[in-house]
Amino acid sequence: DCLLSRGLGDLYKRQVKEFTKQVGGGAIELVMTGDKQLKSVTIKPEVVDPEDIEMLQDLIISGVNEILKEVDDYGAAEMEKVTGGVSFPGFI
Repeated sequence: DCLLSRGLGDLYKRQVKEFTKQVGGGAIELVMTGDKQLKSVTIKPEVVDPEDIEMLQDLIISGVNEILKEVDDYGAAEMEKVTGGVSFPGFI
């Protein structure tokens, strides 16, 4: 029961934690919560080139994928701390 309570508390902390990722040398900044809600995307005006929209799209996709991996890695590391490496199928 204590393990479950601690695990749920860690889950809550992960959900409210914010992650920030910059890509393209800081041209794009993404902020996402631990429960994978994208909160903001900031794009520097100088990176917006109407002649090269594909590059901007690629940067956004790259940034989202990187920040999702960071959130997943953080969640896995936090659960490892709680469970000591024991797997609980269906629980995060």
